[in-house]
Amino acid sequence: MTHDTQALVLDFGGVISRTLFETHALTEEALSLPRGTLTWRGPFDLASDPLWRDMQADKLSERDYWMARTREVGALVGERWEKMETFVQRARGADPEAAIRPEALAAIEAARRAGCRLAILSNELDLFYGADFRKRLPFMSAFDVVVDATHTGILKPDARAYQQCLDQLGLPADACVFVDDQLRNIAGAQRVGLRTVHFDVMHPGASYAQALSMLGVSSSLSS
Repeated sequence: MTHDTQALVLDFGGVISRTLFETHALTEEALSLPRGTLTWRGPFDLASDPLWRDMQADKLSERDYWMARTREVGALVGERWEKMETFVQRARGADPEAAIRPEALAAIEAARRAGCRLAILSNELDLFYGADFRKRLPFMSAFDVVVDATHTGILKPDARAYQQCLDQLGLPADACVFVDDQLRNIAGAQRVGLRTVHFDVMHPGASYAQALSMLGVSSSLSS
């Protein structure tokens, strides 16, 4: 069904912001580490990251993976880090805009110009990035709705998380396209009737182009 008003609903980490794998140079600069200190690249270079390969083989959870990296990087700066948000906030705090995907900014602007509503549905936006992080990002003012489980306590893929976002948008599920890099969250969205794009961090432009196409929005992003 086609609706007069549609919405683009985005996850934040990995979708709007680049992954920590992609921003090693920024992390090293923020933490005053020598360039090239961080060599693990996860899905971007499997050979460089045996721990990521173990996670993919279900030998450890993704949360365990990131806690290991958090402790490792904390040790490099002589500190004991026991929360991933410490890693994220220290790595991204100096220049938050540098971690934002240009493809995200282009897609947000294209959707806005086409009259689509915009929403963020995140499990840990303020928890991982810090409460003042989004205040330092000018593009955040384009969003009509931000639903963050840091404050609601309801995490994707719980159906109530998506419904909260839909209720605040005032739109039915099939009027929205939801974009997330975690397959379990995509599956949860599909269960409530959202149209979805499983975001590929290796090809962000193509993922955004697909989402915009589903909304009938033209863009210059590569498909």
